[in-house]
Amino acid sequence: MYRFLLTPRWLALHVVVLLVIPAFVFLGRWQFGRYEERSTSSNRTTANLATAPVPIERLTAPGGAVPVSDKYRPVTVTGTFDTANQLLVRRRVQDSVLGFYVLTPLRNGDGTGVLVNRGWVKAGATADALPEVPTPSTGEVTVTGRLQPSETEETTGIRDRAGLPRGQVLLINTETIGRGLPYRLLGGYVDLTAQSPRAAAAPAPVPEPDVGGGGGLNLAYGVQWWLFIGIAIGGWVLLIRREAADLRAEAAKKEQTEPVDA
Repeated sequence: MYRFLLTPRWLALHVVVLLVIPAFVFLGRWQFGRYEERSTSSNRTTANLATAPVPIERLTAPGGAVPVSDKYRPVTVTGTFDTANQLLVRRRVQDSVLGFYVLTPLRNGDGTGVLVNRGWVKAGATADALPEVPTPSTGEVTVTGRLQPSETEETTGIRDRAGLPRGQVLLINTETIGRGLPYRLLGGYVDLTAQSPRAAAAPAPVPEPDVGGGGGLNLAYGVQWWLFIGIAIGGWVLLIRREAADLRAEAAKKEQTEPVDA
């Protein structure tokens, strides 16, 4: 009755099912891995944002790098803004509007500096027009902000290139920017959230990161892919049983219609 399973049509179906099942297993495992990765990142970000601000020198040093584990940690730094070396960071979108980040080095009392992202400004009317940028405070200020690692092409997906207008960059890369400064920069940079004394005018602050659902969609997709495994196996078995039932019914009908020998 089940010899039909060895016919070419059914052998092809067997191969398809045997290929689909491991593929669904792999896709499910990949989604579960993404869920764990995003959940870990979400939990770390939430915990870092909730910590009390610490002096930036505790988390980074001149020529150093900010580890991912310290991303978004609140820090404080005191110094004076170096307006002569202020930069505009191109192609930054905020509230679905294209603009620039305003990156102003803050010189510390020990002769080092840190890059401070003072916030976002809307792009000019044309591609060549400079945006209106509020002037930074003069004198000594204390900045509080979220610590960030230096940006690279790999971490941002932004492709760096030469030939930009003077005073503009595409990436906030401490190593690259520091080559043009007369003092050493601390690793990473700071997204400004508060300043004392307060500035008379300032760019729009960079929003707090969206923690999101911690990979909940990835978990749902992982479960979905593994449910597909059951559907594939169940459909395969159902087709086999239906084919066998049809063959039995056809054989019974054939026996009923055959003449009986006298």
